[in-house]
Amino acid sequence: MKQYNQQFQLNNITEFKIKMLNWANRFNIFCLLDNQHYHFTTPAFECLLAAGCKKNIEVASGNAFEQLQQFYLANNKEWLFGHLGYDLKNEVEKLQSKHFDGIGFADAHFFIPEIVLELKESHVNIFCDGDAAAVFTAIQAVPADMPGNPATIEVKNRIAREDYHAIIAKLQQHILHGDCYEINFCQEFFAENAVINPLQVYQQLVTLSPNPFAALYKINQRYCICASPERYLKKEGSKIFSQPIKGTSKRNLKDAGKDAANKNSLSASQKEKSENVMVVDLVRNDLSRVCKEGSVKVDELFGVYTFPQVHQMISTVSGTIKEGLNWIDAVRGTFPMGSMTGAPKKRVMELIEQYEQTKRGLFSGAIGYIKPGGDFDFNVIIRSILYNVASKYLSFQAGSAITFYSDAASEYEECLLKAEAIRSVLK
Repeated sequence: MKQYNQQFQLNNITEFKIKMLNWANRFNIFCLLDNQHYHFTTPAFECLLAAGCKKNIEVASGNAFEQLQQFYLANNKEWLFGHLGYDLKNEVEKLQSKHFDGIGFADAHFFIPEIVLELKESHVNIFCDGDAAAVFTAIQAVPADMPGNPATIEVKNRIAREDYHAIIAKLQQHILHGDCYEINFCQEFFAENAVINPLQVYQQLVTLSPNPFAALYKINQRYCICASPERYLKKEGSKIFSQPIKGTSKRNLKDAGKDAANKNSLSASQKEKSENVMVVDLVRNDLSRVCKEGSVKVDELFGVYTFPQVHQMISTVSGTIKEGLNWIDAVRGTFPMGSMTGAPKKRVMELIEQYEQTKRGLFSGAIGYIKPGGDFDFNVIIRSILYNVASKYLSFQAGSAITFYSDAASEYEECLLKAEAIRSVLK
């Protein structure tokens, strides 16, 4: 793709976003990365849309990183978009996954788009080999509305509440015996024979729960509808950083005083801080594998940020990437995100496989992009609906950090809290 762009002014960014999505859905493959107007730091864009596929690679764990490396080196002057599935862990740590997977995303998939749109608050930049003005005109001609969902979706729990409590008790025995310190245990909620309009569900989800790492991702018959608040890994120049989330408290939107109290309680919670610092130590260790010696530091510890549904405790860890390493090396050294595993990483991933009852697939993996020149940014796929149009199978997962002092009933309620916005949209 030629590295120039043509800029077009916008009168209504919200309307243009909807038009963009309706236009993009004609392609078999597209990826929307949406900042949702958050400004915790200066955002590079409001949203980034990659549509169409000039070339792609789809790989399974085994020699996935080697294949991705070859693909990237042959195409490193192009934009790349795609995903990293959780089961790449099997290659990172020589593990295995045998559970049921109702969605069927590949372990990794990346594509070179035909068209890239970089949307800012007042204009859009269009990158393409052809006529950018024709692309802009085509988008403007698309309707700015979306048809609703035909029916309410009946969501089922993969793990019954009492079974969940029993599993937590077993995990706490593992912690007591010294197998691990903390484990992120997740459960699946699912629906069969589900018929939805993924674009409309995405629009509803980000309206109800806008988050800075939202994404809508389509590969043929499979969609990821993502309202993630969490960044996995970003590189900007020689700096690389990660922002693990560990620590959650509920919003109280009806009472500002109680809402502030909930936020303060999270900020002061020794339990939440201990969980957060364990993950921070894990991320520091991961980054040290790919960063220059002595460069890894904690930029922010225990920052509490407010989102529409919850308050979250977020820390930022950064370092200077070693010369000669690219995004694949960085991922191989740090994947999967420590906030979605626990510590020590290999042992807890073995326990996750033992006690969870479905494959995570895309969940707790990452979606993101690599720019020409090598800078990149990936989210953590949480607060997300996965949907297979052909099989009509719909899935979303939620989890929490389990320590020896965790209360099973409270952890179950935390899972429901994290899934609340998704449940509301599907109703």
